[in-house]
Amino acid sequence: MIVPFHISELLTRLRERFDENAINRALMASKREVRRLRPARRASEQSARRFWERILADTDANKADSEMILDPQTVADLPAYDANIENMIGTVKVPVGIVGPLRVNGIHAQGDFLVPLATSEAALVASYGRGADVTAAAGGISAALTYDGVLRTPAFKFGSAAETGVFLNWVVQSAEALKAAAEATTRHGKLVSLEPAMDNEICFLRCRFMTGDASGQNMVTIATSAMCEYIVANAPVKPRAWYVEGNYSGDKKGSFLGLLTGRGAKVTASATIPADIVRRKLRCTVDEMLEYGRVANLGSLLSGQLGAQAHYANALAALFIATGQDAACVAESAVGFTRMEDCDGDLMVSVTLPNLLVGTVGGGTGLPSQSAGLRILGLRGSGKRPALAEVAAALCLCGEISIVAAMAAGDFVRAHERYARHR
Repeated sequence: MIVPFHISELLTRLRERFDENAINRALMASKREVRRLRPARRASEQSARRFWERILADTDANKADSEMILDPQTVADLPAYDANIENMIGTVKVPVGIVGPLRVNGIHAQGDFLVPLATSEAALVASYGRGADVTAAAGGISAALTYDGVLRTPAFKFGSAAETGVFLNWVVQSAEALKAAAEATTRHGKLVSLEPAMDNEICFLRCRFMTGDASGQNMVTIATSAMCEYIVANAPVKPRAWYVEGNYSGDKKGSFLGLLTGRGAKVTASATIPADIVRRKLRCTVDEMLEYGRVANLGSLLSGQLGAQAHYANALAALFIATGQDAACVAESAVGFTRMEDCDGDLMVSVTLPNLLVGTVGGGTGLPSQSAGLRILGLRGSGKRPALAEVAAALCLCGEISIVAAMAAGDFVRAHERYARHR
């Protein structure tokens, strides 16, 4: 029998504080008037200070908080944020650490990279730094972008399955016209595949785009919308409703579709670590790491994880924030597989990430601090996106090596006690 002690404790606390009528009153819809914020689409000092007047009047924030968030450098840079945010009140400062040299022997990324990581988690930078040191001592990390394409999946609702069938037949025959309609909206985006999926009277179209050096989320949305408008105007049967995204693409969420077919860049990276380096730098043995890996893979299986890996999200969240990527895309980008095998007594480690959404132009990559982060990597601007994807995968591999070794050697808690300083 499962005894939910935490629920019993919660109910006890509620009963001590409220009677039933008080709880019901607290949960009822409130009729108090809401003082709406007057929105500001552009980032300006005037609107930011207007928002701060309201914040200081209505919240616990104080003048020092406003000066910290709306600091002089942020005020000077306000025009740079215009395209990236509404109702801007300033910027927050996330600590940025540096990892490296991260030696990558990739198809697109070649050399030793210094990698900026923005995080508030103690021990994270040290852990990835240890992985970078170990792999550099072993000659570096091989990495390859093997597949690419950002999905958008519009949905169309018809009156019957028969109507959907007529629509599907027309889509197949009109593929070139649909491609032209989508690509007319962008200089860089290319519709490379169009795959229908029918469920009775509802039809999804899996549209895969190449997006150049941009992550491409906005690009593919605009292109797909134009294609849908062409469909509505020209299809022999008109949908009763249509949606530019039917929540089938896996956008900002882990999904089996993304795991199997990819959404964004599919990247694989691997390194073989000699046994003596494992012993000397990781303070454990190859067999101990493999043993923990088997236990961890069983844990992944039993918990129903998408993929099997330790903590790609740590690397990707810190890298994304430091380089202006869409941080919410960590939800899908951090899906993947880690493998560890005995290679003639040495340790072979590989990672595969099928949904890596990164860009080196567009989005947040042009913001002041984030463009600096990309310049630290040497990966700012056109032609650099594939290399950034390979560096990201190599970084994830460093984290997998370090955390598995820490678990295998019994160092995991000690490392957090040391770096977090028991705060």
